[in-house]
Amino acid sequence: MKLTWKDSEDIAWALIDKFPDQDPLRLSFPKLHQLVCGLEEFGDDPKASNEKLLENIQMAWYGEIK
Repeated sequence: MKLTWKDSEDIAWALIDKFPDQDPLRLSFPKLHQLVCGLEEFGDDPKASNEKLLENIQMAWYGEIK
């Protein structure tokens, strides 16, 4: 089953695996959107994201690496 925008924790782990040296707080939301949509595990509609969902992903990612 593919990840959706609401799977912030699972997306965060996938991003950590793919971009281990990336600081999520240094990413713009457009860049974060691009990284999420580029994940092999991601299968949601790219247009279904919004700032709140991207912020949730960013904070989950930050929380896991901190």
